[in-house]
Amino acid sequence: MGGVTEVTDQAFEQEILKSDVPVLVDFWADWCVPCHMVSPVVEEIGQDKSDVIRVAKLNVDDNPDTARRYGVMSIPTLILFVGGEERARVVGAKPKETILRELQEHIPA
Repeated sequence: MGGVTEVTDQAFEQEILKSDVPVLVDFWADWCVPCHMVSPVVEEIGQDKSDVIRVAKLNVDDNPDTARRYGVMSIPTLILFVGGEERARVVGAKPKETILRELQEHIPA
């Protein structure tokens, strides 16, 4: 695994909901300054935890259907999907430790 993949409304079900490993999805937009602040942190988590999770990014401007479907009202929003279901949500640009604390009970150590 490793790295961050871009995901679209069309590919969301296949790439995220049907994934056999947990996927952390970063809902973001180009104009969002906090999104750009948290992006390197999300990428770092993807590298650090590449053996147990995947990381994907979804641009809410280009893919509004998925953002609306999951009630993403503020960005950045990070949602962890496990087995096709939302298990954790972190809203806003948070430090790495805070994000990992929110995710830890849902991913293998």
